[in-house]
Amino acid sequence: MNFRLVFKLTGKTLMVEAATMLLPLAVCLYYRENPTPFLLTIPLLIVVGFLLSLLKSNDHFFPREGFFAVALIWLLVSATGALPFYFSGYFPTYIDCFFESVSGFTTTGASILTAVEPLPKGILFWRSFMHWLGGMGVLILTIALLPSLGARTLHLMKAESPGPVVSKLVPKSSQSSKILYGIYCGLTIIEILILRLAGMPWYDSLVHSFGTAGTGGFSIKNLSIAAYNNPAFEIIITIFMLLFSVNFALYFLLLRGKIKQVFQSDELRFFLVVVFLSIALISINIRSLYTTLGEAVRHAAFQVGSIISTTGYASADFNQWPEFSRILLVLLMFIGACAGSTGGAIKCSRILLIFRCIRREIRQVIHPRAVNVVKLDGHVLEEGALRSVHIFFSAYIFITLGATLLISVDNFSFGSTFTAVVACIGNIGPGLELVGPMGNYASFSLFSKTILSLCMIVGRLEILPILVLFSGNAWKRS
Repeated sequence: MNFRLVFKLTGKTLMVEAATMLLPLAVCLYYRENPTPFLLTIPLLIVVGFLLSLLKSNDHFFPREGFFAVALIWLLVSATGALPFYFSGYFPTYIDCFFESVSGFTTTGASILTAVEPLPKGILFWRSFMHWLGGMGVLILTIALLPSLGARTLHLMKAESPGPVVSKLVPKSSQSSKILYGIYCGLTIIEILILRLAGMPWYDSLVHSFGTAGTGGFSIKNLSIAAYNNPAFEIIITIFMLLFSVNFALYFLLLRGKIKQVFQSDELRFFLVVVFLSIALISINIRSLYTTLGEAVRHAAFQVGSIISTTGYASADFNQWPEFSRILLVLLMFIGACAGSTGGAIKCSRILLIFRCIRREIRQVIHPRAVNVVKLDGHVLEEGALRSVHIFFSAYIFITLGATLLISVDNFSFGSTFTAVVACIGNIGPGLELVGPMGNYASFSLFSKTILSLCMIVGRLEILPILVLFSGNAWKRS
């Protein structure tokens, strides 16, 4: 393990994190709030980051270092990102601050706060801005800003980017990162402007667009988007939640005029079928709860978009919906968004491949001598890629069940315990019952909050980097 290079990269990332805190610091100054939480944190990050970046190292950087570095950096960035919360005095313990920070950077949106509106605007801005930073990935941001990292960046992108297959959009990884962030920034700015034109205040438009872009879900309102009771806001945010759930490589193809190739994407078609079918089924199921069919469709579309994109915003308390709708939303928590998007959970491409593997096995039983292959977007997938999908799915389920068992010591109901884990490992935020859209995670013990924080990071980094970090072999210098 090339520890010096890993720590050097960690130092550079901490300095980038310090630079991003200048924005919430400016918000504090603009609204004449106490800037101390950021004035204490920023110099600390700069000093530690600068000292680490001075380490001399060779250029030996392989997949092991990439996965190790990504896991370590996400833990440290979350730990240091919690410092403004801790210094603000609005959080009871550092574990609560760490939980909130991890939830922010991993774009989960789970919160231990029972009321968010009393918090200073600067702290709430940092809380939502974390979503935006973590949505595309803090390492991808570092790569875009520091292209001098060179060829080793592909290992980092593979470790941090969500989905079973990661490829560069252009030959250079740093250029790919810049393209991704260009698309990301463009869509975010468009949403901010549209929300503002619809009547949402500038500050509110910024923080809710950050949450939508990162598919995070932290709101500055206790009732989330439901607090505005504005159909226009809900429709705009629904559309953008779904837009940010799509593989960003497809937007790159759109910009290059390859429209036909975009709509030939098997994953995109599967995603759209799941979304529209779920909206139709839930709309029918909740029709009696609303005065008009249009209102039922609007709330169904918002919650389906919120859950499958793993954003976690709420336009209604779906915890009060019929059992069929609640169970369907839980199933969407497992499916999640498209690979290569800012969304979390298992990903549509993996679910689609699992279905196709099942179909292949059935065909193999019926026609033992036939050659059956699994294709995605017209390309035959190698058995190694399919094996990785099966391993990921199995690990995802086992970790979910194991974490559920661990936090069951808090003795909450199965619905609260299980959906809390599902919502955290899927980076969704709200679950059912105690952790429903109008609830929070404050009642969980510090032990459970730590387990749930690790679940968020495991889910965001798609399991393997964290397993590599805690593997004894990864720490060897060979």
